[in-house]
Amino acid sequence: MEIIFKPIGFIHAQVKNVPRHWTLSDEEGMLVLNEEFIPGIKDITRGQHIVVIFHFHKSRDFSDYFLVQKPPHKKERCGVFSTCSPIRPNAIGMSVLEVLKIDRNIIYFRGLDMIDGTPVLDIKPLVGTRVDRNST
Repeated sequence: MEIIFKPIGFIHAQVKNVPRHWTLSDEEGMLVLNEEFIPGIKDITRGQHIVVIFHFHKSRDFSDYFLVQKPPHKKERCGVFSTCSPIRPNAIGMSVLEVLKIDRNIIYFRGLDMIDGTPVLDIKPLVGTRVDRNST
């Protein structure tokens, strides 16, 4: 089976040292949405937190060697699925970002942990910290 994704937009950032995780970041950036998707963000508002799914487009190719990795902030090696490593079987990342403002097809945000040019695959609302079966 082959699964193909097409970006809905791209991240733009002017940060030299990108934080390794959104929970550690106060850096700001822009998500520039492809214009055909503008109607899809009409209900996103300033102050809201959104989940951004993206492609680690600069990540190394995955091999079995990377099933266990040592994150820079941990003392021991960990299984890839218990880490946020960009080196994954499917190079998909996720960040929770705070919306600062929206101007047409540009979402300005705080919580940057992606490099400039990162392809965005999807945007979802942050609903809560537990499963809310009534919101889907």
